[in-house]
Amino acid sequence: MAEVLSQSQIDALLNAARNGEMDLGASTEQSPEKKYRKYDFYSPRKFTKDRLKMLSGIFENYTRIINSRINGLLHTTCEIEVESVEEQRYYEFSNALSEGDVLTLAEVEVEGKPQTEDTPILFHFSTTLMLSMMDRLMGGDGDLAGSKISGGYTFTNLELRLYESMVKDMIQALGGSWENYIDLEFRFRRVESNPTLVQLIGLDETVVIVGIDIKFSNCSGRMNICLPGMMLTNIFALITAANQAGRGSGEDNSEEIMDILRSSELEITAELGRTTLQLQDIYFLHAGDVIDLGQPSSDPVQLYVGGRPWFSGKIGTQNNNMAVKIVETYENQGRREK
Repeated sequence: MAEVLSQSQIDALLNAARNGEMDLGASTEQSPEKKYRKYDFYSPRKFTKDRLKMLSGIFENYTRIINSRINGLLHTTCEIEVESVEEQRYYEFSNALSEGDVLTLAEVEVEGKPQTEDTPILFHFSTTLMLSMMDRLMGGDGDLAGSKISGGYTFTNLELRLYESMVKDMIQALGGSWENYIDLEFRFRRVESNPTLVQLIGLDETVVIVGIDIKFSNCSGRMNICLPGMMLTNIFALITAANQAGRGSGEDNSEEIMDILRSSELEITAELGRTTLQLQDIYFLHAGDVIDLGQPSSDPVQLYVGGRPWFSGKIGTQNNNMAVKIVETYENQGRREK
């Protein structure tokens, strides 16, 4: 319910309006204008939201894999989560690097064939995070709060060797996160200690940057994975082709499937008739007693497969054994003729 103003409040508002002390236009509240992201028609997006969502799910699986490996390697616990999956131009990623940063180069193979051999996958770890992980690997607590780490920190040769040993294991684990879609194998190529002097990927080439946050109890940092757009396009094409082949495989292999099913054993039950008896009559039944089923022996009997009627037939004998000859198939119940 709206608030009711008193007479004194009404008079005060009228006096303020006459004297110009109140802005009448300000009384009308306007909702803030919604901001939209600008679309660059010069360089349109190559990957749809569904593709980026698919990559996000793949790397969420990857974080679970490396989480257990890091905890086992460093004998500690950490939290790892995917923060962002964004499509960018490579120069946006390259401009954020400094001279002291280290990039790890990796390559991917599909069925033993390298994809875009000249365009590597790039792994980048924040300097503070990597130094803390090295300290834990060497038996320390990983707390670098008291250490002064400059912005242009340069890794020593020993630190680079430790860097390689830890990153190699993370690169190999990346293939397991794709196994639900396609079989990929990721391999370590080399470490680049000064990426600003080497052009690894074309500046205008489309890439997808996956940002992963790694948090320890006393340190946190970020791991960025740069995936070349051409490599992802080829992989998505292979996944699409495999899905289409999988949908059509049911028709191509239908005869083979039927050959396997033909040798399966099923229980067929013949129902000679039905009647109702009292429990007292059933109790006094003995061997040799006759139960009247209320129908002649010439009437058709029902044949059940899996508890459902499939055929009707007639009672007879074959080789001095009781037998039922099939005379009708129940097509109106959705059964197939043999």
